[in-house]
Amino acid sequence: MKLKGKGWPLHLLFLLLGLVLGIAISHQAPSLLPSKAKTLAKEPKAPTVKAKAAPYEVKSLAATLSAVAQRVMPAVVNISSLCIYRTPGEFPPSPLFRDPFFREFFGEDFFRFFGIPRERVQRSLGSGVIVTQDGYIITNYHVISQATQVKVSLADKREFEAKIVGTDPKTDVALLKIDAKDLPTIPMGDSDRARVGDIVLAIGNPFGIGETVTMGIISAKGRSNVGIVDYEDFIQTDAAINPGNSGGALVNIEGELIGINTAIVSRTGGYQGIGFAIPSSLAKTVMEGIIAHGRIIRGWLGVSVQEVTPQIASEFGLHRPMGALIVEVQPHSPAAKAGLRRGDI
Repeated sequence: MKLKGKGWPLHLLFLLLGLVLGIAISHQAPSLLPSKAKTLAKEPKAPTVKAKAAPYEVKSLAATLSAVAQRVMPAVVNISSLCIYRTPGEFPPSPLFRDPFFREFFGEDFFRFFGIPRERVQRSLGSGVIVTQDGYIITNYHVISQATQVKVSLADKREFEAKIVGTDPKTDVALLKIDAKDLPTIPMGDSDRARVGDIVLAIGNPFGIGETVTMGIISAKGRSNVGIVDYEDFIQTDAAINPGNSGGALVNIEGELIGINTAIVSRTGGYQGIGFAIPSSLAKTVMEGIIAHGRIIRGWLGVSVQEVTPQIASEFGLHRPMGALIVEVQPHSPAAKAGLRRGDI
């Protein structure tokens, strides 16, 4: 009887060898391949960004503006004016009195004479600036125009009835006086030295909500032909000015009064970044004239002039635009008596 060999077949031996080798490699793989977790752990952490402190100059400016506001606010007052209009006499409502034939027969004079007069009350709010310790206050003329009663409310809640010392509608300046002593004031600054770009604060009583401070810069100087008053030489500012701010203070960072807030240019009736203030130099001149004479005394020349443009300069043979062109001379005026004529430069 022939016996088969006891050894493993050759293909089974190769299969067994492959399995052993595969197991060995799989156990060694973690040490041969880089670890993603370890790589991530070794990456540097993002640095923590700490908030930087505000520069010293910014802190100093903020402290300065706050100090100026606290110093000048007590000298800015709220002004409430009352105007009473009397309407023509009227009869009590009745179809008879409204009948056209009846009114035509008796005439309108009959109704005005025998009718019952009616009163219409109009109130307006604005601001003012105390400029002397004994109670002189500068404001806008339009704030107290035709007022029969003017009341002034101070920052310390005291109220006074004010006397209208004098007005100058041509510059929109009015001077009031209250009976008080040792009042806080804002010193007059030199508006002629103010520069475009200077930081300013506007203080007033917008919409009657109470004393408010806004900040901006001087946007322009010498603004005229705005159509607000006859004599215009406004300081333009982007500090927020709204209805009720009229007559309030425009101050520089030294706490000096450089303007009286007067008007805004707006298509909506609210602030749009263009406000105008009467220069303190002009307001001071008007105030001194009212105190000294009770009114403003002005010189009168009697001419109308226009700017000399490059085209006009060329037509008149000038090397460059200069001077002013006289376009009208009023008869019997000082200019006419002095020999000035239309077309003179």
